[in-house]
Amino acid sequence: MDITLTDAEKEHSSALLSEIAQEIASCAGWIPFSRYMEMALYQPGKGYYSAGAHKLGAGGDFTTAPEISPFFGITMTNTILPILEGFRQNGLPTRILEFGAGTGKLAESILNRLHELDFPLDQYDIIEISPDLAQRQAHHLQGMSELRGWDTKLNWLSALPNAFQGVLIANEVLDAIPCELIIFKDGVWRWQGITIANGSLSWKTGAAVNQELLPDYLLSNDLFPDGYITEIHPQANAWMSALCQAINSGLIMAFDYGFPDSEYYHPQRQQGTLMAHHRHHAIPDPFHLPGLCDLTSHVEWSSIAQSALNGGSNDIFLCNQAAYLLEAGIGELVLEKADPANPDVFLPISNALQKLLSEAEMGELFKVFACSKNLSNRDLSDLPGLGGRNRLG
Repeated sequence: MDITLTDAEKEHSSALLSEIAQEIASCAGWIPFSRYMEMALYQPGKGYYSAGAHKLGAGGDFTTAPEISPFFGITMTNTILPILEGFRQNGLPTRILEFGAGTGKLAESILNRLHELDFPLDQYDIIEISPDLAQRQAHHLQGMSELRGWDTKLNWLSALPNAFQGVLIANEVLDAIPCELIIFKDGVWRWQGITIANGSLSWKTGAAVNQELLPDYLLSNDLFPDGYITEIHPQANAWMSALCQAINSGLIMAFDYGFPDSEYYHPQRQQGTLMAHHRHHAIPDPFHLPGLCDLTSHVEWSSIAQSALNGGSNDIFLCNQAAYLLEAGIGELVLEKADPANPDVFLPISNALQKLLSEAEMGELFKVFACSKNLSNRDLSDLPGLGGRNRLG
């Protein structure tokens, strides 16, 4: 892999590396992996999401389902519309809040579809930790609002409002929440952390992990070989639990790549799921170009689901992306808007859908998680896309 860096990029990564080294020195020569990941992604002015860099799309480091096709968001609208209609019928504001909205493509697709259906959405809120992306979202969505005539208030928030009622969306958010690395050694799970050796970042094993922090699956079987490395996700689990506690009533939908615990902690997955991404290259070394690479780990959905229940969720659901989109009506929506007899229009749409639905692309690896709270007389299985086989059952 040949990636040519500019002098500015080299200086940027070197400056962040220096701050990470200072952090390690101030912590007696060792930091947990989660702290390294936090600095690599979110260190003010230098982290991957904190500095102004082109991250999404063909010219960035990765692409997402809403970037691939507007039918991703259009189809999602089928799922969330009954919830919004329920709030409206009860005289309550209709509101969507999206975490980490990328370039705004998902919001655009949803808002266009609601406008097309003549549904009066009161507010579309966005919580975005990247100043660069928030600026791009505002420029794009406010321009689209003027062009399309959306009658929806657009807001950028710094925190979840108290007693929120509505629909919450998180597309590829959980994978970027710092995780912990652990290693199985001599029958004990231990922290896998970061030190400096010979002037470079290096792995160093730490103390034993408190068993209360370990998922039940890691405690209940003896399938793991010595040296097995994996991730646990206390921050992501705490985020989901806090989210469910904070909302008054509503639907939460999260889209991301990952597995239930029995697949996540498969004995053959001996090096975990951690990966860096740079200019559409997947890089197994998480120390590669800190500040210039995205760092992600797959989502362990069983713990996320339990965290949602712990936070007060009444109902939970998980399936793969292909099953969700097909059950939610993506095929019918495509035929509604595009004529298969017109290859110039239909072929690009078909190619995009192949990426979203194919088991070899995003169809199986990406999952759709939904949970609800205080939605009277409304089961998740009643909603388009959420009536199929529940992978959590």
